[in-house]
Amino acid sequence: MNHFSNSRRNVIRSLSLGAMAATGPVLSSMTEVKERDDQARVGLPPLKITKVKAIATCPHGIELIVVKVETSEPGLYGLGCATFRQRAHAVVAAIDKYLNDFCVGKDVDNIEDMWQATYQSSYWRNGPVLNNALSGLDQALWDIKGKRANMPVYQLLGGKCRFGIDCYAHASGKSPQEVADNVTMFMEKGFRHVRIQMGGYGATQLLGAYGYSGEAPEPDFKKAGFGMPDDNFMDSLVYTKSVVDIFNKTRQQCGEQVELLHDIHERVQPLEAINLIKALEEYRPFFIEDPFSPENNRYFKILREHTTVPIAMGELFNSPHEWVDPIKDQMFDFIRIHISQAGGITPAMKVARLAEVFNVRTAWHGPGDVSPVGHAANAHIDFAVWNFGIQESVNFSETLQEIFPGSPYVENGYMYVNEVPGLGVDINEKEAAKYPLPDVQMNNWTQVRKKDGTIIRP
Repeated sequence: MNHFSNSRRNVIRSLSLGAMAATGPVLSSMTEVKERDDQARVGLPPLKITKVKAIATCPHGIELIVVKVETSEPGLYGLGCATFRQRAHAVVAAIDKYLNDFCVGKDVDNIEDMWQATYQSSYWRNGPVLNNALSGLDQALWDIKGKRANMPVYQLLGGKCRFGIDCYAHASGKSPQEVADNVTMFMEKGFRHVRIQMGGYGATQLLGAYGYSGEAPEPDFKKAGFGMPDDNFMDSLVYTKSVVDIFNKTRQQCGEQVELLHDIHERVQPLEAINLIKALEEYRPFFIEDPFSPENNRYFKILREHTTVPIAMGELFNSPHEWVDPIKDQMFDFIRIHISQAGGITPAMKVARLAEVFNVRTAWHGPGDVSPVGHAANAHIDFAVWNFGIQESVNFSETLQEIFPGSPYVENGYMYVNEVPGLGVDINEKEAAKYPLPDVQMNNWTQVRKKDGTIIRP
């Protein structure tokens, strides 16, 4: 028995020595392990963050915030969108006063580790100011990684699932006829999807009750001197009836080939929203957006029991606690988070993968108050995820294109990105500096009230 044991030990020892001889000398320390890992980076040397700063600009009166991450490789930097125009100065402070000190010296390659460290480092989290700062950092790190890999970011996310990104346009008007005419115009430009509204979110929604004359009576709260002079008024009954009118007129004029969308923008009570959506069923909406405020998510179960109209939700979400269960329970059909609110490309890809399992499609929020860098981040994800649904379109002015060379563009209703390494968008800091943020920021979300002055929560 002892002879057998000794023989077995000798065999095992011989095999071990042979294996080590085949793979090289034994690594004697963690330092040697790190050196080997560094050499395995296919010629890419370790890279550190040397500076993180905010670049703020306000062309067309719209506050845009971009994060610039500089690295230890001269001339190599990344850009990310951190725009939160209602609190722009707070985001700038979070970037310049916090993120820079937190990030300098860290490894630029470890995006997931950097995201997790930044996300939890304040202990309290999921607030829009810090989430936007984090989103800008995250997008900038992906921009750098794409440049390091010499690939567009969508390639790093899995490559293209489609040749272009189908978009929807925005058609508005002061009457159902004007809305329908604008839809026709967008169809002639190649758009297959159009979101229809009559007026904006507030006072102009009243036009439907008064023969679309534009003459609405002064609301009672203004007669009483309550609130502020520029507060808007909305009558939910007038609004809901006018939405049915614009769908009816647009379908009559434009037919069934165009897909129609509408944004309730959480402006009415949940049961009013449910009744409106039921009334729109015969017009076959592509989706109805944001029927409930985040505080009223429990109403989705009732909505699902009463209508089969597709629903898009999530523009105001900034926490996984707000989207995980509704996606799992298939309470809506399109997840519409604002990438800056969610924290950037890293969490957005996780949301998209979760949504794919439950057949929920993406429809990232893409308004005009997102920088071209942010729209590029949306688009790179749109290219790469199988369960892409639709993307909000945007047209960048010549001024914006001068500030942000390489901006995404739209042709025939499809969005495309600049096919270069990274996100594809640069920034001309001299041009950006021509449009500084105002010292006193007065841009708050539009205040809308009921007849008695009660604030309507979006």
